[in-house]
Amino acid sequence: MKVTPEDLGLSAPRLVKIDLLTQKYLDEGKLPGTITVVARRGKIAHFECQGRMDIEADKMISEDTIFRLYSMSKPVTSVALMMLYEDGHFQLDDPVSRFVPSFENMEVYISGNRDEYKTQPADRQITIRDLLTHTAGFTYGFMRTSVVDTLYRDKGLEESNTLAEMVTKLSELPLLFSPGSRWSYSVATDVCGYLVELISGERFDQFLQEQIFEPLGMLDTGFSVPESKVHRLAANYERTADDGLQLTDSPETSRYTQEVTYFSGGGGLVSTARDYLRFAQMLLNKGELEGERILGRKTVELMTSNHLPDNGDLTSMGQPVFSETPYDGIGFGLGFSVMLDPATAQILGTPGEFAWGGAASTYFWVDPGEELIAILLTQLMPSSSYPIRREFRVLVYQSIIE
Repeated sequence: MKVTPEDLGLSAPRLVKIDLLTQKYLDEGKLPGTITVVARRGKIAHFECQGRMDIEADKMISEDTIFRLYSMSKPVTSVALMMLYEDGHFQLDDPVSRFVPSFENMEVYISGNRDEYKTQPADRQITIRDLLTHTAGFTYGFMRTSVVDTLYRDKGLEESNTLAEMVTKLSELPLLFSPGSRWSYSVATDVCGYLVELISGERFDQFLQEQIFEPLGMLDTGFSVPESKVHRLAANYERTADDGLQLTDSPETSRYTQEVTYFSGGGGLVSTARDYLRFAQMLLNKGELEGERILGRKTVELMTSNHLPDNGDLTSMGQPVFSETPYDGIGFGLGFSVMLDPATAQILGTPGEFAWGGAASTYFWVDPGEELIAILLTQLMPSSSYPIRREFRVLVYQSIIE
């Protein structure tokens, strides 16, 4: 029996506003193409494809188009590590040095420049929870806000050939701050992927394939695109100074079509809208999908709780300017942002919903209170180009009528 949006407590006429929003961006030449998905109570209410997956080749976007997830890889990696937590391999307050000895005596940057700088010993060791919550003291080389991220670029940290090589380089560089004292978006999730390798004894990509992707039926998710599927890989673009689009990664020459040796848990996956919906539905179902249990209910509840000190938000943790989520009224769990207070965040939402986005303007969230999942996929960098993700949120929530 066909399900209507009204059967799910949503308004079909109001959901059309999502299409009008994305079409406006397409008409203005600001986005190449989009897929928007809204599901409620385990059923799809809205699944719309608009625009092109490849402007140069004049190829229209379709339901099976493959997208670069970038940081929407992070929740997947966090789930993988927590699966090993459930097997009793570690506790969240265990020092990472238990598995990576080179992290035992980390130093914190104090002052100086890239050529000569001063450090002091960290107040305490990095814990596994610090990695999952981005409070370890790491950063990203692309941030360009500190001497530490300059050192990342100088060392070629994010161009490493393997996770082991990256972690070795990382242990030789200073931290941005002592673990637990601040929040900083970082390569910490790549370290989580390395821990999965060390603990499981399997290569990270193989673990994900066997333990998450195959059980959940995520047939098009991985770190590369096989030759047989390259025709489904979207082109990636960046915003130009005049709000146009410039091609940055063509499917024909993309690194995602090449052999991968660095399996970035923080940003390396590609996927489709249907695959990621299955992953999100598993989370909404508290760890289970169609008889396949990935995590226990209590583990998902722990992951989607706010883990910032004193139940604070990202602003209280000295959150620097960054675009993957607002700061006020938003906390952080084990791999997700967590809505604390929609009024403080100044956006429609529900306390307890969890979310994350990616560098190419992708976004998803899961709202357990409303039994709701929403996904936005496109390929435009940087993610701060336009406020489409916040606008999408408003249009999803205004469609709820019961």
